Amino acid sequence: MDNIKFGPSGNSLAFELAGLSGTEKSAVWVKNMGLDCFEYSFGRGVNMGDEKAIQIGKAFKDNGIEISVHAPYYINFSNPDDEKAENSYNYVIASAEKVKLMGGKRVVFHPASQGKMDREEAVSLCERRLKILRDKIYERGLDDLIYCPETMGKLGQIGTVEEITRFCQIDKIYVPAIDFGHINAREHGSLKTAEDYQKLLQYMIDNLGYEKMVNFHSHFSKIEYSKKGEVRHLTFEDTVYGPEFKPLSIALKNLKLYPYIVSESAGTQDVDAVEMKKIFNSK
Repeated sequence: MDNIKFGPSGNSLAFELAGLSGTEKSAVWVKNMGLDCFEYSFGRGVNMGDEKAIQIGKAFKDNGIEISVHAPYYINFSNPDDEKAENSYNYVIASAEKVKLMGGKRVVFHPASQGKMDREEAVSLCERRLKILRDKIYERGLDDLIYCPETMGKLGQIGTVEEITRFCQIDKIYVPAIDFGHINAREHGSLKTAEDYQKLLQYMIDNLGYEKMVNFHSHFSKIEYSKKGEVRHLTFEDTVYGPEFKPLSIALKNLKLYPYIVSESAGTQDVDAVEMKKIFNSK
């Protein structure tokens, strides 16, 4: 698939100010803005019924918009408590079951937090549990979807570029969700030039293969950061913090990569997705 896709995460402030509500209407909104995809968040839990998921799926199919989901934010595969880890497996599985009913193919999730553990101990525990998650996914016949562990923005979270690459080597079902704003925040402004982006992406191509990376999942927004990493999401109007999208668009073209790019700007995610699409399509 050589068609890059742009869209928002959730509904924007403009959507709400227009008096709209309901995810079915999001499909029409996204289509009317000339966008291609939409990410639905189960951030606070998977509380959607099957019938509702099917209705949402029909709305997006009718409008030609692809849908992905973000699993609950409190997943933590490095939690030392096995019972809590079991909850994390269930959150991912439940998210997968719902996105399948919606006609989507992608489940994004935050992998883990370091907590009080040694870094390598936490990463290794997360890796072991992602292998268990893989087995559960295959047992339930949900391996026709892809599962996207996300690069994270705070230093205390598991999710560096190297860690996500390591997790995605476990199995074909794991494809990275590269959040460029998170990486830039975690590394205190590391993404400035096309070469910066290209080096990052080439590392992942070298370790995961072009076929896994060609349609990788991504999030993009400007993010304020401190010494500990991510503080808050911003909009493209911000001129203090990065990263900028244009250098990334150059790197993507150079490497012939065609990801899903989901805007997570604070309230202007649809407008900023349109801006990214405009930049990418400009000569």
